Amino acid sequence: MAEALIPKHGGYRHLKSFQVAQLIYDVTVRFCDRFIEKRSRTHDQMVQAARSGVQNIAEGSQASGTSKKTELTLTNVARASLEELRLDYEDFLRQRGLPLWDRADPRRQALIDRRCATADEVAAWVRQCGQSGLRGLSGQGGLSGQGGQGGQGGQASRGGPRRHAPYEEIAANAVLVLLAVACALLDRQIAAQAAAFEYEGGFTERLHRVRSANRSTPSSKSTPSTKSTKSTKSTKSTKSTKGL
Repeated sequence: MAEALIPKHGGYRHLKSFQVAQLIYDVTVRFCDRFIEKRSRTHDQMVQAARSGVQNIAEGSQASGTSKKTELTLTNVARASLEELRLDYEDFLRQRGLPLWDRADPRRQALIDRRCATADEVAAWVRQCGQSGLRGLSGQGGLSGQGGQGGQGGQASRGGPRRHAPYEEIAANAVLVLLAVACALLDRQIAAQAAAFEYEGGFTERLHRVRSANRSTPSSKSTPSTKSTKSTKSTKSTKSTKGL
């Protein structure tokens, strides 16, 4: 089968990285509206970083039809945006004296196994986790962190008790779990795109291959035409000989 000049592209909605990034965006909007001052710069930056992760995956996928380089660049921008968002969530926990869950914390795997597809499902898991009092291993700051045992009714590094401390801790760490999944998926996606770009080249190389293939393929219409011309010349030559 002949190579297409513009291959199939734009199927980003089927990418797992896009689906998880979109979930992170939806959850981040809710998280920021509840736990971060809406007029603060941090609120806007976190929402925009989450949005950038989603949009650049989509834009890169759509651009891949004519530019593998653009696809690779935009996918990497998405990865960088989610890394920025990850730092924001880690800062949120640290500045409020809430623990960052250890990688071996059973709550991390519990959320992954839940396979949440919507922000409502993540919110339901956070509530369930908070109400059940499920605790995990020590993260940065220990099991009790700087803000109380497991973050339950914990104290901020400044001021008095934090009314939303249990849910702040669980919600922020839940998004960090989703971010770890999304970043791992994007790392593999970027590696695959880089390998394909190195092996196959971009649009210019594909255009050269398609043109070369078209030139090397004999035209089916030109052969009969040539034979017909030769036959006509032969007939004229025979008649001329008979005339002599």
